[in-house]
Amino acid sequence: MCMERTPWEKAVEFHGHSCPGLAIGCKVAEIALKHLREMRSRDEELVAIVENDSCSVDAVQVLTGCTLGKGNLIYRDLGKQVYTFGSRSGNRALRISVNGDARRPDPEMQELRQKVFSGSASQEERAKFQLAQGRRIEQILQMDESQFCTIKEIDFKFPPKAKIFPSIKCATCGEMVMEPRLRVKNGEFVCLDCFDDYSRGW
Repeated sequence: MCMERTPWEKAVEFHGHSCPGLAIGCKVAEIALKHLREMRSRDEELVAIVENDSCSVDAVQVLTGCTLGKGNLIYRDLGKQVYTFGSRSGNRALRISVNGDARRPDPEMQELRQKVFSGSASQEERAKFQLAQGRRIEQILQMDESQFCTIKEIDFKFPPKAKIFPSIKCATCGEMVMEPRLRVKNGEFVCLDCFDDYSRGW
């Protein structure tokens, strides 16, 4: 008999491993869906704005259905554990700011974490770290909302729904590029990389 996976299990499968950052994203997404009285977005019913690119964002995508591909996940590179969710049908939006208690790691685990991620930890130390991670994840997932975050209902201007644009070949590199991203250089349509003479070094 096949058991339905929990939202947490789905997030872990998508992300590739379990970690406290993913737990923060799960908690944020569950709070948003509950307060907005929404289900997972099949299309663009929900909009999410995330202000970091941490593990948490993967959980937000899985649980809310807001994704880059659908155009209803917007990334702002501000380095903040802050998330805004808007419901088009309810015409409501929330700003969720994760409190320090949820993000503060166990100081005793900091040194051990460095050893694990540098590859210098013993098998016993790795096991100890995994147990501590599991406890931290459970603590985050069970944390009371008032301790976990600050929630504010806000005025929100919904972005336009995603559009599909034709692609045109860049006159310089020959790669296809979405029409609105083209620039004119020496009288020809070129992509942004070629317009800026950008050299791919990564």
